[in-house]
Amino acid sequence: MDIEGLIPAPLRATNATAGFVLDQDTVVVAQPGTERIARHLCGTLAAATGLPLAQAKADNGNAIRLRTDPEVAAELGPEGYRLSVDGDGVTVLGGGAAGVHWGTQTLRQLLGPDAYRRAPIDPERQWRVPGCTVEDRPRFSWRGLMLDVSRHFLPKDDILRYLDLLAAHKLNVFHFHLTDDQGWRVEIKRFPKLTEIGSWRTRTKHGHRASELWDETPYGGHYTQDDIREIVAYAAERHIRVVPEIDIPGHSQAAISAYPELGNTDVIGTAALSVWDTWGVTPNVLAPTDHTLRFYEGVFEEILDLFPAATSPFIHVGGDECPKDQWKASPAAQARIKELGLADEEELQSWFIRHFDSWLTARGRRLIGWDEILEGGLADGAAVSSWRGYAGGIAAAEAGHDVVMCPEQQVYLDHRQHGGPDEPMPIGYVRTLEDVYRFEPVPPGLTDEATRHILGTQANVWTEVMQNRSRVDYQAFPRLAAFAEVAWSALPASADRDFADFERRMTAHYARLDALGVDYRPPGGPLPWQKRPGVLGRPIEGAPPNV
Repeated sequence: MDIEGLIPAPLRATNATAGFVLDQDTVVVAQPGTERIARHLCGTLAAATGLPLAQAKADNGNAIRLRTDPEVAAELGPEGYRLSVDGDGVTVLGGGAAGVHWGTQTLRQLLGPDAYRRAPIDPERQWRVPGCTVEDRPRFSWRGLMLDVSRHFLPKDDILRYLDLLAAHKLNVFHFHLTDDQGWRVEIKRFPKLTEIGSWRTRTKHGHRASELWDETPYGGHYTQDDIREIVAYAAERHIRVVPEIDIPGHSQAAISAYPELGNTDVIGTAALSVWDTWGVTPNVLAPTDHTLRFYEGVFEEILDLFPAATSPFIHVGGDECPKDQWKASPAAQARIKELGLADEEELQSWFIRHFDSWLTARGRRLIGWDEILEGGLADGAAVSSWRGYAGGIAAAEAGHDVVMCPEQQVYLDHRQHGGPDEPMPIGYVRTLEDVYRFEPVPPGLTDEATRHILGTQANVWTEVMQNRSRVDYQAFPRLAAFAEVAWSALPASADRDFADFERRMTAHYARLDALGVDYRPPGGPLPWQKRPGVLGRPIEGAPPNV
């Protein structure tokens, strides 16, 4: 492996004459603050190489050395690192512990694709690291993936695997979409029906919502609170922050099915709804009552306990796609509008969001929501996920709010990767690997002040037509590798990016994905078992992707 094959591309990399060979005597020397990183590195590399790598206090001259360094911090920031390789070993200096961690991910790439395996495949292999110096730092502090586990549930072990995949690509935010109309996925002890009832649906639409096909198997699943604690701890060891999302006031039919009094009972009655079994936007939304506010305050109290502030400063409240028809027809909702002195139902949704904005702020957290939350004004600390294009992000940044850019037109990875007929259940826009590589998170023309409010970017994976891990892999990869480079590397303007060079580096990266067992879309198109013939998608180029 050479330094020319790294993904994401580093800031600077130079070759040196002497490389380093790991052998039976190689140790990992961890300075204070890097011990957990060393333990993780030893575990992954010992498994792949078969070498007895272990932490040691003394440097024997044949070592991988890990430490934080104030000079690196000053030059490259807390997530920056300097990696150097010579005949005596490997030294990783980080601006902080996170920087050391990202440096070890580069080291793993330099060892070659087989360093990503869980057991050695050639006991006689020589594990050589090329002589080099790599200096690197991220462009953005928020480099994320949003994964929807409500529409189709991924078991805990699959989530842990995805955290490993994020870490391997230097992504540091996992946006965990836990609730929606089609299922509630997190245990809330004071409201057990949320998972007893709200996590299961009787059947599931197969394909786009216009498809006539159904899977009649009851479908569901949820994470226990201990599962969530394990996921959060696993992420923290990989320097990944977890952002939980609890949807309000729309996308809430699963919660209403469990507790019907949360709905607009004066319009739909008190009979229990079912967890929704198809896709799109349901008209069933939360009622704007004090009872609903108290209920969700109870939910968020448990969420804050499960997702500590140190690793999850942001809480996502959704706030998008909330139809107002039931509120317009509801005497109770209309009375609430009058009582609060609001102009209309749009301001009623804003009242909902602002309530939890203040509630979270009082508890030391920051609310983040989809860009619809801008429409009624926000508290100073709230942030915006700009999904309906750039406009919401631009407006938020210019108003002084922090922004995560995730426009559907560029980085919704559930959208199809090719216009051909073989794409499985094609949805939305065609967005190729090159399209994602040319995505630019910072809109042109922003003032310097507004630009400082662009925290970063994330790719979103909505799972309506992704029934399992393999389908998620197919949609996410290889495009997530291109996105990771956009989020990490100091790339030139999108039109000037060297996609041919990225494709060349992807040749080596496909071998890493193979070693990791990722069911990515091959460059030549889907393999026979990756196709879904006869299952209706939404292959109209430019059509709204809402499924």
